Parts: sequence; structure tokens; C-alpha cells
Amino acid sequence: MSMPLIRIRLNHQGKVILGPGKVALLLEIERLGSISAAAKAMKMSYRRAWELVDVMNQHFDQPVVSRIVGGVSGGGAEVTDFGKQLIQGYQQLCQRAEQAAQEELFTLLQHLKP
Repeated sequence: MSMPLIRIRLNHQGKVILGPGKVALLLEIERLGSISAAAKAMKMSYRRAWELVDVMNQHFDQPVVSRIVGGVSGGGAEVTDFGKQLIQGYQQLCQRAEQAAQEELFTLLQHLKP
């Protein structure tokens, strides 16, 4: 039986400002250099991806993603150094939470029906 992942979502003022989906989006933006390309890779609309980025940028005291204007390729986006710190911190938090809850999760999962 495989262990379920613990899903952690950070809420602020009634909005999810960081969670597994937003981190996945940030990783795609970092990889592809574009919100549009990241949205396409994740099979979501550009508008939805932009809204997720906007929520993060509005709720943190530093930008998480910044726009790159113009250029030969027409611009794009990049995950800021602060955004990279958020990704790393979030991943570490999830890993630590899973480690801390391993025994309790094992006990609970023993009671699941096959």
C-alpha cells in the first residue's frame, strides 16, 4: 500500500496563497520561462495561471514571479529569487510534515478497506 502525500496549503485572508498546484505552476514557469507556456504544459488556461500568480504576488511582501518585457522572443516571466525560496521552503515543509506524521498515517491506513 502506498502512503498518501500530505497536502499543505497556506491560507491568507481567505485565499490559498501557496499549495501543491501553485508550486507546480512556479516550477513550470521556472522551467519554461513563461506563464503561458507553463499554463499550456499544465493544461490550464493562461488566465487561470495568471490569476494564481497574481494571488501569490499580491499576498507576499515580495514578487514571486516577475515579467520579462519585450526582447526577441516577446518577453516572458521568471520566478524571482524569493519565489525560488518559497518553492524550496514549501517542499521542505511538506517533507518534514510527512516524516513527522508517518507513524500516525500508518496506523490510520491500517483501517482502510482493501
